[in-house]
Amino acid sequence: MNDETALVVQHTILPGMPEMPIEEAAPAADAARERHLLTNYQEGLSAETLERQRYDLALFARYLESVYIRHGDFYSDLEAWRHVNAGLVDGFKQWMKREGYSIGSVNVRLATIKAYCKIAHDARVIGTSEFTRIRGVDGIPHKKAVNIDKKRTRTRREYAGHATTKKAQATVIPDEVLPRLKFPDTGFLSKRDALLMCLLLDHALRVGEIAILKKTQINLETRLLVFDRPKVDKEAQKHELKGDTLAAAMLYLPTIPPEQESLSDLAVTSIQQRVRLIGRLAGIAGLYPHDCRHSATDRAARNGATLQELMEFGGWTNAQTAIRYLQRQEISNKNIKL
Repeated sequence: MNDETALVVQHTILPGMPEMPIEEAAPAADAARERHLLTNYQEGLSAETLERQRYDLALFARYLESVYIRHGDFYSDLEAWRHVNAGLVDGFKQWMKREGYSIGSVNVRLATIKAYCKIAHDARVIGTSEFTRIRGVDGIPHKKAVNIDKKRTRTRREYAGHATTKKAQATVIPDEVLPRLKFPDTGFLSKRDALLMCLLLDHALRVGEIAILKKTQINLETRLLVFDRPKVDKEAQKHELKGDTLAAAMLYLPTIPPEQESLSDLAVTSIQQRVRLIGRLAGIAGLYPHDCRHSATDRAARNGATLQELMEFGGWTNAQTAIRYLQRQEISNKNIKL
């Protein structure tokens, strides 16, 4: 029982106070309960869950803004939920799928929205018939999620009017731009973006390899990243974490919600979009994750890595493939030491 409800009840039993008829006390107590529903719900949640819900609700707000819908404060004000309906909730689910969020995250965020809709319904902000329709907006079952993710991995991008998975020529990344790419100024997502870019630029991971990474595959105590390379059927490859990647991992990993298994919480298409945005902020138009892989391989070669080491580093089984990742020098003997 919250404080305001308790006062209403105590009004009838404290000495010297006039009695309140139950027909007056009951509605007053009910109104007090409704005003405290949101506070009572949030008080029972851990700090980590509240932080995750803030993010979920902010993402819902971003979806509404993307379709030019004004909204209130979904986290603090139940009145903001008054005109939310099943169409908007389902639209949010479809929007997250199109944006490339992992299916697990789509389901978690959908559950957050439905939980706040239930509170709004209990507070008589959302009507019963509409809440019933909202409850009918289901998450994505596992079998369907697997099929969706398979289709995502087969998605091909367009370059110069031709359908292909890679650009004809990699964008060269100057060494002086690397710090701006590795630690971009992208607001509250900057810690995640930093680790994402370090894995691309300093470890030559493929975008698909990052998309399937789980947070448990990075061990800060052993300073090891253990990951799979499905494209070449390599499992449990190990990379030592050091320098910028270690610093980025130490900053980002503690911020991941306990219930989130994925490291980046992004599908392949979303990582591609993120890299293009970060590249634009650093002054490089059309940056693609594979450009970062080229950069990592070339820098490793310039710093003395042998061909065999490059093949292990990039996860190649063919030497000619690894060689194609090296930049042609304008002066052909520039890095040759005799």
